[in-house]
Amino acid sequence: MMLTRRTLIASGLAAAAGVAVARPALAATYAGYVMGYFTESPSQLGADYGLHLAVSSDGLNWTPLNQNNPVVTPTAGTGGLRDPYLLRKQDGTFVVLATDLTGADFTQPNQYIHCWDSADLRSFTGYRRLRMHTMNTHTWAPEAFWDAARGQYGIIYSANSGGRDGFWVNYTSDFRTVGPAQLFFDPGFNVLDATTHVHNNVHYLYYKSFVDGRLYGARSSTLNPRSFDNGTYTAGVVNGGIEAPIVVKANDRNEWWLWGDSYSPNNGELYVWRSGNIGLDSWTPLTKAQYTQPLNAKHPTITPITATEQSNLLSRWGSPAWNRIKSYNYPDHLIRHANYAARIDPYPFDPYPDSQWRLVPGLADSSGVSFQSVNVANHYLRHSNYTLALAPNDGTSLFAGDATFHRTPGLADSTWTSFRSHNVSTHYIRHAGFVLRLDPLSSSSAAGDRQDATFRIGF
Repeated sequence: MMLTRRTLIASGLAAAAGVAVARPALAATYAGYVMGYFTESPSQLGADYGLHLAVSSDGLNWTPLNQNNPVVTPTAGTGGLRDPYLLRKQDGTFVVLATDLTGADFTQPNQYIHCWDSADLRSFTGYRRLRMHTMNTHTWAPEAFWDAARGQYGIIYSANSGGRDGFWVNYTSDFRTVGPAQLFFDPGFNVLDATTHVHNNVHYLYYKSFVDGRLYGARSSTLNPRSFDNGTYTAGVVNGGIEAPIVVKANDRNEWWLWGDSYSPNNGELYVWRSGNIGLDSWTPLTKAQYTQPLNAKHPTITPITATEQSNLLSRWGSPAWNRIKSYNYPDHLIRHANYAARIDPYPFDPYPDSQWRLVPGLADSSGVSFQSVNVANHYLRHSNYTLALAPNDGTSLFAGDATFHRTPGLADSTWTSFRSHNVSTHYIRHAGFVLRLDPLSSSSAAGDRQDATFRIGF
């Protein structure tokens, strides 16, 4: 069985083991967000170790770019990346850092990280690997911050020395030449995946503890090495198979989100917590009705961008030609086909393309919509005897009518969507026992029935 980095640390084995655009100033008004990530899914059908990007206007619901394919992939080292990080530098351009391994063998030491330059995340130049240290250990989850007191950037990462995993730092002015490695954070126990955030001149460091598996936050008045060692102020945000914390502040208000990456019991699932004051030990979990992660996203990095940058990224890479559709009253469930039956199931799952749909103009009425399968050619959702299933288009008018639906304001929530049958106009798609069917519904139907017939279209 292949050992993962979580297994190694927990078992004590880790010790052995475009068009040019104006560059926005750091004081620019940010109106959106960009996320970087790699991808995996429960059975690794979705594994891809290149840099993926997604954009969002609200920081919670994401549009994958480039059809959720990578925008750049390393050509040296192991030929893949994990744990990407996007940093906007002081001149407004970006640098991309990432772990130099694809997951083939976590037991081998690796002293390097991947690095690219990018003016606008529409192209990537200057690919190189940076050697961070000479220790016989790993170099995981690199991130970077600007240290104004030093006038340099700090690159922090997880490494093991003396039998314990801590965070190390190298200082650099250009992300080409780095200074010697220094121990940055060592609370006296194994930790993983550092992320930093600054607000009101207070510096925050969030991390994963292997004492209890929780995410914690520490704070310090400086960014000096070891200044966070005794600064932990949270009681632990979550317990379980969560790692890779990332802290994001809303662009226009004092609201923070803490993202965490789940690897157990389901791989490829992100969770989010909210706080109205990062200085307090107060994080509340969001439901999946409140956010939608990019498909199969792992170990994300999130940074604010301008509205122009968001538009330019969408223009350069394009939005998906497919959609995913979540249930209103089971927001962790997506519409999918399984053995040709139409149903809702909890995300994540494989084969994940079962939940991807091309919402094409209705086969019987172009003002409506038909659900075309992404992974079964020429197959559509249709109703037969009031049950929905995936079926091949036989070209008949009956099939076209059975496979056409009209979008209406959600029966349970007008900001969501319901789907009314084209040829049985009193009936709507709903789930019952997690299976999709048609039932007669209206605004006067029972609340539970209306909830069953309400969905959100996303990516």
